[in-house]
Amino acid sequence: MLNFEFCAPTKFVFGRDAQEKTGALVREFGGSRALIVYGGGSVVRSGLLSQVMASLDAAGVAHMELGGVKPNPRSDLVYEGIRLCKAHALDFVLPVGGGSAIDTAKAIADGACYDGDFWDFYCGKAAVTRALPHGCVLTIPAAGSEGSTSAVITKIEGNLKRGLNTDFHRPRFAVMNPELTFTLPRYQLACGITDMMAHIMERYFTNTRDVALTDRLAEALLQSIIEAAPVAMADSADYAAHATLMWAGMLAHNNSVGVGREQDWASHQIGHELSARYDTAHGAALAVVFPAWMQYVYRHDVARFAQFATRVWGVDAAGKAQEETALSGIAAYRAFLASIGMPQTLEEAGGKPEDIPALAASVVNGRTGHFVELLPPQIEEILRIACKA
Repeated sequence: MLNFEFCAPTKFVFGRDAQEKTGALVREFGGSRALIVYGGGSVVRSGLLSQVMASLDAAGVAHMELGGVKPNPRSDLVYEGIRLCKAHALDFVLPVGGGSAIDTAKAIADGACYDGDFWDFYCGKAAVTRALPHGCVLTIPAAGSEGSTSAVITKIEGNLKRGLNTDFHRPRFAVMNPELTFTLPRYQLACGITDMMAHIMERYFTNTRDVALTDRLAEALLQSIIEAAPVAMADSADYAAHATLMWAGMLAHNNSVGVGREQDWASHQIGHELSARYDTAHGAALAVVFPAWMQYVYRHDVARFAQFATRVWGVDAAGKAQEETALSGIAAYRAFLASIGMPQTLEEAGGKPEDIPALAASVVNGRTGHFVELLPPQIEEILRIACKA
């Protein structure tokens, strides 16, 4: 196990009617003038936005609204949020929604305390040293941004999708009511399930030895998601299944299963290029890239893939060669993704085979991955595998 530092200071308020505590939580963490950041009309139509505003009013927290966050969140709304925060001396950022709203809010919080372009943080020109405090009201179990250090934004100029990790991105609080996820479209829920599984697997496939504890934690999380997913997909009002997915999505990405071990993240970096070029949903991009990545790299550590197959997917290894067991695990993962309605090929996810060289060349820094380091020729091979069902 590698040396590590881990601090996860977010306060989680979980359960039915948790959103009613939002105003008091903003006050608890020093906010008096909040910017509410949200996406389309779902939080308006459901009445959630009105509930949150009423809670802020009751706590004496003034507020402004910034709607219009899109999936694969864009830089234009970040710039507008920064402008509002500076112009109106706002002191707290409150996203209401899923990972896109939360990531947008994190970027706004960074930029509101910076004199330059917030994109400086995302392209490595500057480091975050101050940020506005922020909390969140979660409506989509997926990105885990409610408990993580990360945020991902697409810069419209140049169509660049980049991520940033900093402890300033840990929300002060996260309000998590599983009932708020009951009305999610099934495809959106499936994308979220795919995303949280990928967050775990990016950490699970590692070259670090003696990490049995975090292996077991990761495997338990994956098994819980696999069990809850079909129940939640079939019954939009099953509280237990939706609660499991909501909490699992947070644990998948707050790094509790990643400490002390080298992590990979190649599939995410490749998937980001699909999202940036085609506006493919993040989960859908991962659904085609991650199995293809597995197919390409599994021989690097067949034993780890065989472990993944037996412990996570219940593959019976009796009488099988280790490689056969490993491949059975990858096949089980593919079948699970198909069962929840995820795309199986690059083209099903909106991609074009003729774009593969450009996609591979655009991956940030020209290389990615730690389990197996990948350069553009290897990335092209993975994307070609992703073209096959």
